[in-house]
Amino acid sequence: MTKLVLSDGTTYEGQSFGSARDIDGEVVFNTGMAGYVESLTDPSYRGQILVFTYPLIGNYGVPSAEMNEYGFSKNFESEEIHVRGVIVTQQSPDFSHFNAVSSIHNWLEHHNIPGITGVDTRALTKKLREHGVMLGAIDQETKGTKETKEIKDPNLTNLVAEVSCKEVKTYEPSLDRARDDTKVIAVYDCGIKNNILRSFLKRGVKVHRLPWDFDLDGSDLDYDAVFISNGPGDPKMCKETIDQVGKTIEKGIPTFGICLGTQILALAVGGDTYKLKYGHRGVNQPCQEWKMENGKWKISDRCIITSQNHGFAVDEKSLPSDWKVWFTNANDQTVEGIMHESEKFFAVQFHPEATPGPEDANYLFDEFVESI
Repeated sequence: MTKLVLSDGTTYEGQSFGSARDIDGEVVFNTGMAGYVESLTDPSYRGQILVFTYPLIGNYGVPSAEMNEYGFSKNFESEEIHVRGVIVTQQSPDFSHFNAVSSIHNWLEHHNIPGITGVDTRALTKKLREHGVMLGAIDQETKGTKETKEIKDPNLTNLVAEVSCKEVKTYEPSLDRARDDTKVIAVYDCGIKNNILRSFLKRGVKVHRLPWDFDLDGSDLDYDAVFISNGPGDPKMCKETIDQVGKTIEKGIPTFGICLGTQILALAVGGDTYKLKYGHRGVNQPCQEWKMENGKWKISDRCIITSQNHGFAVDEKSLPSDWKVWFTNANDQTVEGIMHESEKFFAVQFHPEATPGPEDANYLFDEFVESI
């Protein structure tokens, strides 16, 4: 039997699928009923062992790895699988979908990612909810058990540096999407999901995709606004990005952030972040918007259902007085969005580009582009 061993010694047994190798990482869970392909290729999962709470994974297979006209993946959220391991109740060896070319087993095996099937993921998820995210290791039955005390917390390393692009890449919108007043956005790639790029390009925006530590302040790039992407790990590891975003704010350049980008923006203006007990990872997180009404900043009538994947959050009390909480999570009241009183700088903790998940918040891309 293949085992998942948590840092407190708790063991969950099952059968191996994907690649038969030992790995370790931070064990987290995702509650989405679909979207395993997008989740596994999301760079925000770097360093983590992902538990799917939905009991059947793989029944609609995996699509092809073909590239789009811009040179990045057409079907995936990045060009590789970023999780270190996968835990499911049942993986489907058979699949049925018009767009599928591979089973999840063959796909994981091709990318050298191990998985365990046959695990009671309900019990495992309850464990993680009670204790919080934990370090863990996947051990194959043919090998000795790894001492969990040897596992290094992936959040203690700069995971963003591992997943960010290494050089500047520029994407021009296709001719049928081009605008007379083409806007140019400098995008900090901290582990960006491809659908964020697609979302800008289909709106006729020209994109400069930048490495996480790119010196934008000292470059000769032309741009109208700055965007900070999602990404893995502790935002405080991204000191260079934080410094650059701080300079962007000082210059008054319109700035928008998503997920990790929210935390980086908060840190850049003097705020603080903290680690959530077990994070928000799923496609049904309700978020309430705050607005100015009758001279007071208060919860509006708008509540949207969002896609999320993050383990850290912004400390509301740490924000400067000229910054407001824009969205809050209806489940636990944590910060889900922040905005400067000028409305030139703002960010959301959830994913308006979805993939997977609802598109309730997709309008935020339009609002950002139109505000430039």
